[in-house]
Amino acid sequence: MKDFGLSVATNFDDGLLDALSGYPVTEIFGKLASDAVGGGRASFTLPPLPRRRFERHVAKAKAKGIGFNYLLNPACMDNREFTRQGQREIEALLAYVESAGVSAVTISLPSLLPVIKKRHPGLKVRVGVYARVDGVTKARYWEDEGADCITLESLSVNRDFRLLAALRKALKIELQLIVNANCQLFCPLSGQHMVNLSHASQKGHASRGFLLDWCVMKCSYDKLKDPAQYLRSEFIRPEDLGLYRDLGYDSFKVLERGAPTPVLAKRVKAYSEGRYEGNLLDLIQPFGYREKRDVSPLADLAGKLKYFFRPQSVRLSKLLKLKEVASRRGMLEPLAGEPVCIDNRQLTGFLQGFQGRDCRSADCSACGWCASYARKAVRVDEVYRAELMKLYEEVFADMTSGAMWGIRGTASETGKGTGK
Repeated sequence: MKDFGLSVATNFDDGLLDALSGYPVTEIFGKLASDAVGGGRASFTLPPLPRRRFERHVAKAKAKGIGFNYLLNPACMDNREFTRQGQREIEALLAYVESAGVSAVTISLPSLLPVIKKRHPGLKVRVGVYARVDGVTKARYWEDEGADCITLESLSVNRDFRLLAALRKALKIELQLIVNANCQLFCPLSGQHMVNLSHASQKGHASRGFLLDWCVMKCSYDKLKDPAQYLRSEFIRPEDLGLYRDLGYDSFKVLERGAPTPVLAKRVKAYSEGRYEGNLLDLIQPFGYREKRDVSPLADLAGKLKYFFRPQSVRLSKLLKLKEVASRRGMLEPLAGEPVCIDNRQLTGFLQGFQGRDCRSADCSACGWCASYARKAVRVDEVYRAELMKLYEEVFADMTSGAMWGIRGTASETGKGTGK
C-alpha cells in the first residue's frame, strides 16, 4: 500500500507548522480573508490576515518542505470573471500568490482552469469540492482539461464504495477525499450554501462579507432535532481510513481553517495514526471548540463590528438572539463542556455497513442503519437541546416573517389572510 499524504487547513498561526512536524502533511491550504475571487468560507469566520503575515507563513511552510495551496474556489463570481475588470483582478491575484511562493491553487469554476494553465503554468491546479465532482464523466472532464488533482464531492461520494472504486479505476489523476466534514449526505442545502459562502468572501461584493448563515443554522437545528443526522454524513473516521486506502486513495484533506491550532494538531495526529479516543465532534465539527483561537480580543471585536454592524441591512436588535445561538453552540467563543458527544469507540463497524448499501436511492427512515448507531454513540444533553431548538425556532420565525430585516405589512403581522 502506498504512503498517504494530508492536505491540512491553516489558520496562519506559525505555531501550527511546528505542530505538523513528523506527520505526512504535504501541503497546507488557505487564503486571505477576502479577495477579488472569493472562496468557501465567509470572511467574518476567518481572523484578519495582513498580506505580510500571509507571505511569511507561506515562506515558513516552504522552508519546512510543506507546499501552500491557495483557495480560489467560489461556486459563483457573479459573472465578473467575464468582464475586463474581473479579469484584471483575477490576474493580479494570481500574480501575487505565485510571487508569494504559493505552489498550487484550488478552483471550482471550469473557465479558470485554462486561464491559470496558460498564464501561470508554474501553479498546480486542484479542483475543489464546490465543483461537485461526483462521477466518472465529470472527473474525466477535469482530467482531460489538465487539472492536477480533484477533490471529490464528499456529500455524494464518501459513502458510495462502488462509485469510489469506479472512479479510481477509470482515472489516472490524483483524487482527494475530505475526511472530516460533517454535512448531511446529498444535502439539499449545499447548492445555496456554496453560493452564499462564495459571495460572503469576495472583496467588493454587495454583501461586504456579511452573511446570516441560514444553511448552517438549519443543519445544526436538524441535527439537534434528530441526532441520527450527525451520522448521516460524509465524515471518515481515522480508524476507517484503511478502507479508502485499500481502494487506491492516498490523498486526504483535513479541515477547518477557523479552528485553533491545538484542534488542527489533534486532527492531524488522529488521521495520521488512524485512531482517536473521544468525542468524534472534536475532529469533524466546524465549530464548538473548547480551545481559544489565537486572535487578540481587540482584533476579534473589530472583526465582528466590521461584518455585523449593518443597521441598513438587518435589525441589530434581532441579531442579539442570533448571537446567543452562536455563543451557545461555540461559534463565537470556546464551548463549555460537551453538550453533544459522539463516542467514537461506539462506531466500530459503522462504515462497513455502507459497503453494501446504496444511500442515494435508500429511504433513511426505512433503512435505520444510522439511527441504530446513533442510539449507541450519540449523546445530547436534553436541556441544552430543548433550549437551543427554541432559540433556533425563534430566529427562523424572525427571518421568515421579515422581522429580522424590519419588514412590515406582511400577512402574519397585519392579520390578513389569517381570519383575524
